[in-house]
Amino acid sequence: MNKPDSPPDNPGVSLSPTGDPWLLTPGPLTTSPEVKQAALHDYGSRDSHFIAVNRRIREALVEIAGGRDSHVCIPLQGSGTFVVEAMLGSFVPRDGKVLVLVNGAYGTRIVKICRVMGRDFVTQEAPEDVPNDPEALERTLAGDPEITHVVAVHCETTSGILNPIEDIARITARHGRGFLIDAMSAFGAVPLDAREVPFDAVVASSNKCLEGTPGVGFCIARSEALAKTEGNSHSLSLDLYDQYMSMERNGQWRFTPPVQTILTFDRALQEFAAEGGVEGRGGRYRKNCRILVDGMRRLGFQTLLPDELQAPIIVTFHMPADPRFQFEAFYDGLRRRGYVIYPGKLTVAESFRIGCIGRLGEEEMRGALGAVEDLLSDMEVESCAPAAA
Repeated sequence: MNKPDSPPDNPGVSLSPTGDPWLLTPGPLTTSPEVKQAALHDYGSRDSHFIAVNRRIREALVEIAGGRDSHVCIPLQGSGTFVVEAMLGSFVPRDGKVLVLVNGAYGTRIVKICRVMGRDFVTQEAPEDVPNDPEALERTLAGDPEITHVVAVHCETTSGILNPIEDIARITARHGRGFLIDAMSAFGAVPLDAREVPFDAVVASSNKCLEGTPGVGFCIARSEALAKTEGNSHSLSLDLYDQYMSMERNGQWRFTPPVQTILTFDRALQEFAAEGGVEGRGGRYRKNCRILVDGMRRLGFQTLLPDELQAPIIVTFHMPADPRFQFEAFYDGLRRRGYVIYPGKLTVAESFRIGCIGRLGEEEMRGALGAVEDLLSDMEVESCAPAAA
């Protein structure tokens, strides 16, 4: 099926097999035709086949996290932010205190959630192009015994930076505090093994590196930590302990499940396993990232981050200073050519972002670069260098 505004005989347009533009975004993202097709079924929430699908998904997610025999999976309806809030409200007691490591918009969102929930919190902040500082964490925990939990973002998609989650986990464990991870944009592509990285809970969603469709978040929780969360939650619908106990009793969701999203997620996890799991999926994304970064630098663009801090998820580029470069025209021109990118979200610099995840490979990344080069010529942009600092 082809979109009427993007006819297939237009030589300047590239489309996915279903006639949609390629999504070079941090999610929702391009999914395979087979994932989309998996949604073409209806099941009742008590159907035995649907219950089996839920069980299979939960077991697969625990395996990906390396948590067999120590961790459990609790799925939850909604976007990633729903399950982030559910994790904070469920694992942090009402008289607890959270240390939030902030170096981007998603750390800032966690602060807002804590404020709305009425949880006591403090922050350790860094610029958006600087990773969380383990040494500062060490000092903060040593100086504040009232902190019960530390929460960090594995990959901050504000910039694409990868935070030192292993060091943060080790320090937090040594101080005897709980550790909560927002791994929304990294889970499934960047290694995170519960046998090596101690955490109470990690949350992610169906529509990021696992290449499903939006609508389901999930929490991988250490069983011993989850058992202590009863009564913590400020919300009935976001109570992960209650959700877990219900699913353990009968395999069913407490409230109406997003059936079609769960079916597509099941198919996506099968494709994930067939690709080689975290190693295979992450390997493709790293190759996509390398092609993108090398190609954009060749065109004169400058990345926000050095290569050693860049996660293979989404790349932030400085906005060119050339007055002929107008982002809206650039965005619209790429959309017409079949590629959707993302605006910037930085406070430290004018920028835009291009993602490396989803059902994309070398052909699509090189196609996007060709579209960028073609569009720059049409816009008569002479230099892609940013303004001087």
